[in-house]
Parts: sequence; C-alpha cells; structure tokens
Amino acid sequence: MNFVLLVVVLLTAIALVAVALGIAKAISPRSYNAQKAEAYECGIPTRGKSWMQFRVGYYLFAILFLMFDVETVFLFPWAVITKDLGVAALVSILFFLVILVLGLAYAWRKGALEWK
Repeated sequence: MNFVLLVVVLLTAIALVAVALGIAKAISPRSYNAQKAEAYECGIPTRGKSWMQFRVGYYLFAILFLMFDVETVFLFPWAVITKDLGVAALVSILFFLVILVLGLAYAWRKGALEWK
C-alpha cells in the first residue's frame, strides 16, 4: 500500500515538473544572436578566454559560510522557545553546537579558513 502511494507521488512530481518545463519553454521569448552568447561583465568587452578556473579554496570557504549560516537558522527557533523545552532540549542543542565546533576546528586545522 505505501509503495503504491510512493510511486504515485513520484510520478505526479515528475509530471508536474515536466509540465512546468514544457509551459516555460513554450511561452518563453526567443531571440538568438551572437552577442547574447558572449560573456558579459559590467559592459566591458572580454579579453582572452572568458572561462577560467577558480581555486577550490573559494568554494570551500563559501560552503563553510553556508554551513554556519544554516546553523544560525536552526538556533533561532530553538532560542525562541527554549523555556518551554526544558533541560533535554538544552542538552540536545549543546550536542549540536559541539558537533559544529568540532567541524570548525577540523576545517581550521586543515587550513580551509586561510585566504591565500
């Protein structure tokens, strides 16, 4: 019974996504020219290759920022209702914070936070 419901939900999701993409493709404006295919940055024509590789440190720094930003999003609702939750909630959030601090210490030790 549950498997049938799962299949129905997945097929419905796939169908809705396909319909949305089809409608967007059908009604979107089309204008093809060579100028639209060029890379654009502040109106200045590019010199040389437009595609260049960035160091992995930039991506790692961004992922670490997002991780701690999401931590803040999880902490705020907890802080609002902390009186109602009791000691068990305090212990669970302390466990959450310890895991995050260990992750920060690991990233720091590996040199992920150094901007070279």
